[in-house]
Amino acid sequence: MSLRLKINLIVVALTFVFASAILALELRSMRESVHEETAAANRVASLLQGQALRYAAQGTPAMLAFLQSIGRIRSNDLTLFDAQGRELYRSPPPTYKAGRDAPDWFSALVGPTTAEQSILFPDGKLVVQANPSRAEVDAWDYMSSLAIGALVFLVVVNGLVFWLVGRAVRPLGQIVHALNQVQGGRFDTMLPPLASTEAAAIGAAFNHMVRDLQGHIETERRAIRAESQLSDSRELSRWIDKHIEAERRMIARELHDELGQSVTAMRSMALSIASRVRSLDPQSEQAARLIADESSRLYDAMHGIIPRLTPLVLDNFGLAEALNDLVERTQRTQPDVQIALDVDLADAVLGADASLALYRAAQEGITNAMRHGQAARLRLTLQSSNGEVRLELVDDGAGFAPEDLQRSGHHGLRWLAERVQALGGAFEIDNVQPHGARLQVRVPAVGTKETTT
Repeated sequence: MSLRLKINLIVVALTFVFASAILALELRSMRESVHEETAAANRVASLLQGQALRYAAQGTPAMLAFLQSIGRIRSNDLTLFDAQGRELYRSPPPTYKAGRDAPDWFSALVGPTTAEQSILFPDGKLVVQANPSRAEVDAWDYMSSLAIGALVFLVVVNGLVFWLVGRAVRPLGQIVHALNQVQGGRFDTMLPPLASTEAAAIGAAFNHMVRDLQGHIETERRAIRAESQLSDSRELSRWIDKHIEAERRMIARELHDELGQSVTAMRSMALSIASRVRSLDPQSEQAARLIADESSRLYDAMHGIIPRLTPLVLDNFGLAEALNDLVERTQRTQPDVQIALDVDLADAVLGADASLALYRAAQEGITNAMRHGQAARLRLTLQSSNGEVRLELVDDGAGFAPEDLQRSGHHGLRWLAERVQALGGAFEIDNVQPHGARLQVRVPAVGTKETTT
């Protein structure tokens, strides 16, 4: 049910109640008027009885002549009977609104109880009976006119209210239409200036809401595009990272297998030449030994580069041996640094990407602890529990400030965090008391040795 129809029904109900109350009051007034008129006619009839008794003493002809001379008395019917009960005279019918009577139900509603009086005399009887039919007709005509007027008033007022309410609620239709358009995806819908104060306020609020909604939608679209671009960038970064690791592994194997053998062969040949020319040409012997020494230094430098490119020990012997090799090489280059290693993988099995991520985490953590934290003691722990492998590195260095991770010097940690998160793991770094930092990396294991065999 629309608001317009509700308002019209309310106005119709109120108008009907008002008209019914007016009609009820008028009906009560009419009933009192008819009763009063009938009572007055009865008093007239009572006065008539005195006159009739004098004529009755003179006989029936005198009574008949008297009645014929007075004619009709309002609101009363006179009937004369002889001694045998035959009707000798009846009052003439009323000429006022002759031939018309009020409906029986209306007469019963407003009319009084009819009274009948009889005057007996020796030759007959005179019957006087109240007859309020003319008063009832008058009341019926007035009530009919009043009811028709009330009906016309009801129709006119409600028609006028229907038109005025229609004009008043017309802006609501525009608002509903605009809301439906927004619901259908038309987020550029705007309302024109509306007429009434309330509608204008609603329209202004709607337009403000649409503008805010457009801003939020545009922001969300930008966020979705940025998220998509970020996802693509991360996917590209992971793809590049995998290819870089593959290239590093290939270069490291080439250095180890091809260049390493070549350098070893060069050193062996130089030493062989030096032995052969020792007594024949001292200068050639010195040159050959110089080539052998340089080959040896080149071999050592090459073997120092290979673990930085990729941990071949990780591919050949596993994560535990790779971490042990990392700790030994670090302590050879940094004899003042003490690193305690504790590895307990139990029966956990890690994928190649997870093993490489943990190794890189240990490598990056040790480098940052010594370079930025100036740490002298480090504890590296690798343990498995509840289907995941946790690597923890604790140092006694200077620690770090959380905002340091956002500076340009810590790209390695951010790259490491994204790499671990891409594997479904967790990356945490925080300070420890009284001083130092703790790096924790957790990655899921792919299974156990029993389930993979």
